[in-house]
Amino acid sequence: MRQKLRMLALVLSALPLPGHGEDLLDVYREARANDPVLSQAQATRLATSEGVTQARALMLPQLNGGFKLNQQSRASGSAGNYLCSGAGTGSSTSPCASVSTGTTGALTSSGHKRTRTPSLTLTQSVLDLSQWANLSAAKSLAGSQDATYVAAVQNLYVRVTAAYFGVLTSQDALVFAKANEDAYQAAYDQAEQRFQVGLSAVTDVYQAKSYYELAKARTIAALNALSDARETLTQITGKPVGELKKLREDLPMVPPNPSDPEAWVQAALQSNATVQASQSKVGAAEHSINAARAGHLPTINASVSRSTSTSWLENGSYDNGGGNGSYGNTTGLTLNLPIFAGGATQSRVRQSIYQRDAAQDSLETARRQVVRTTLNFYRSVSAGISQVEANKASVDSGQKALEATRAGFDVGTQTMLNVLNAIQTLTQAESSYSQSRHQLVLDQLQLKQSAGSIDVKDVEMVNSMLQ
Repeated sequence: MRQKLRMLALVLSALPLPGHGEDLLDVYREARANDPVLSQAQATRLATSEGVTQARALMLPQLNGGFKLNQQSRASGSAGNYLCSGAGTGSSTSPCASVSTGTTGALTSSGHKRTRTPSLTLTQSVLDLSQWANLSAAKSLAGSQDATYVAAVQNLYVRVTAAYFGVLTSQDALVFAKANEDAYQAAYDQAEQRFQVGLSAVTDVYQAKSYYELAKARTIAALNALSDARETLTQITGKPVGELKKLREDLPMVPPNPSDPEAWVQAALQSNATVQASQSKVGAAEHSINAARAGHLPTINASVSRSTSTSWLENGSYDNGGGNGSYGNTTGLTLNLPIFAGGATQSRVRQSIYQRDAAQDSLETARRQVVRTTLNFYRSVSAGISQVEANKASVDSGQKALEATRAGFDVGTQTMLNVLNAIQTLTQAESSYSQSRHQLVLDQLQLKQSAGSIDVKDVEMVNSMLQ
């Protein structure tokens, strides 16, 4: 008895309670703010866009400052000792008076001269075709990442809806499993009572108990599936899932518009964000080939520099050389003509061509994938409408068949096994009906996603179907 009460409490805790629950738009807003997959796509897009700024910066003026400090030393015995240079050398008051000399009269001590040279250089690239090609490649990569981000946003619409309906489907499955268990329990109790009074064989009791125990196991599995479905939605939104609104019964059965599947395929090839991202990557690879080939071409740079040089001796006195401490300006053009780089330039060209070929193959793969998924979702929507209608009719028929079978069992024209099978058939029909309704709405969204036309308004439209 305690085990039954515990199981009932678990089931009731998983079922939606009456009141105002969250709808699809509420869940979508939470996912838009907290989904790490979308945040990662946004960060990658911003990081890639910085490549355009960096490529353009190489084509703009470059200003650099420099500072050099040199020390020049003279060895012992050198005739031009810096410490003894200048007026008064060799006199009694000279600092060199005590310095010994050799037979040739050269000084035997040593000294040094220091020079500082601050400078400022302005450089401007005049001709470098590789920089233009790299800028174009960076723009194409940024465009590819923009399209990838759009695809991530569109995918979020579908992921949120799929996870939302996954919870609803699991809730319905738990309700049906619990109802199935209750029905089998009632049949089992009835079989036992009839056996006790001699109205049925013990075989009916064993059959009913077998179905009842299997139904309890299915209820536990459905409860676990619902918990996992809730965690799937929590993984996207980053917060626990509350009570969710359900899909209303009068679901609009709208076939795809336009009704021509080829029109959907053409729209997908032109507007699908994944295809557009692959196309931009091919363009970036083409520009990279041009940049690699430009490694054979000459480059021209213009430069303007301003610098000054000041020198002083070891004793602290300034060197009296001409122009000491004065500023000088240098202006010029530099022509660089590549001749041989060990085969690196040719290797980079071949590498860029291989990367372009890989990008083209990736584009073709994306195009074929989009064609297949578009046609698949188009057929799924078209067939889904008929499936929902057929499953609804199956539920109605299953309910009537169960009532008739139970009535026949009461009068002895039906067996217990027939009753158990009728209960199982009705439960399966109810589960299929619930799944087909949710899948139809999801297929409609995925068809628009494949065609590249899905928008937040489509999420709002699905939200209007909830109650």
